[in-house]
Order: sequence, then C-alpha cells, then structure tokens
Amino acid sequence: MRRVLTALLIATLAVSLSGCGAGLNAETRKLKQVTDGVEATVNTDGNNIKVVNLLVVETAEGAGVLVGTLVNSLDQEDALLGVAINGQIASLTGSNVLVKNKPVIFEGPSANIKAVVPILGAKAGQRVQVTMFFARAGEVTVQAIIRDQRDDYAGITA
Repeated sequence: MRRVLTALLIATLAVSLSGCGAGLNAETRKLKQVTDGVEATVNTDGNNIKVVNLLVVETAEGAGVLVGTLVNSLDQEDALLGVAINGQIASLTGSNVLVKNKPVIFEGPSANIKAVVPILGAKAGQRVQVTMFFARAGEVTVQAIIRDQRDDYAGITA
C-alpha cells in the first residue's frame, strides 16, 4: 500500500511541477516565435501579406538595417510605400512591389530591397517598433529585436 501511495504522489508531483496540468491555455503553449525575427500578417480588408522573420541589425556606425521577408498571397499586387524603424523613416532602395507569391527580401544573397535608418538610436538586444506602410493593405507595426553585426549578420551593411 505504501508503494502505491508513493507512486501516486510522484505522479501527481511530476504533473504539477512540469506544467502538464496547466491546461490548453498554458503560457508555454502560446509561444510561436522560433527565431529572433518577429512575424505578422496583414489580412484585413481582403489583404494577405505575411511579414516573416523581421529584425533590425545595428551596424558598427550605429545605423539600423532591416532584415526579413514580405510575401503577398493575393492575385492583386500591393506596394511597400515606406518603413519606419524606431520612429524614423527608413530609406528604401530596390523593388517595393509585392507580386503574388514573389517574396520581397531585405538582406541576404536573394535580397531585392534594402531599408536603412542612418541612426538607429537603440542597441543590440533591445526591441524597436517597426512600421511598414502598404499601398492597399494599410500598415502593420511590430516590435522587432535588434541584433548586432556579427555571426549570421556580419555581412550586413548600411
């Protein structure tokens, strides 16, 4: 009888301490971000634009460079009109047209657009507000993490 009670006590403690008893709304079940980059979707008013793995890289000179991807899933084209990083309008160069299922990529070997603010005003490890303005879809705002210019982001320049 003592063994049964001990086993039951151990099982009860294991469930309660591991969080398995927290139910379907447990905080650990709500985690979705698997990379440093933040994700968002603009699907209001018949739009369907996905923002994927968006973050900002702080350069050695203190500039901020946007990294991430935009994908439009609709037949109708849209356009990225502007980007604001930490309250500053970024200079955009490259292709800002969002054609169906053709990604708009900030930085990297397949990049086709670049967004830079000359003075970021924040440091690596912090989060800043990034707002993207679209011709049809309106705007989307996310809190993106700032990474420093090393490891995977060593080749990113303003």
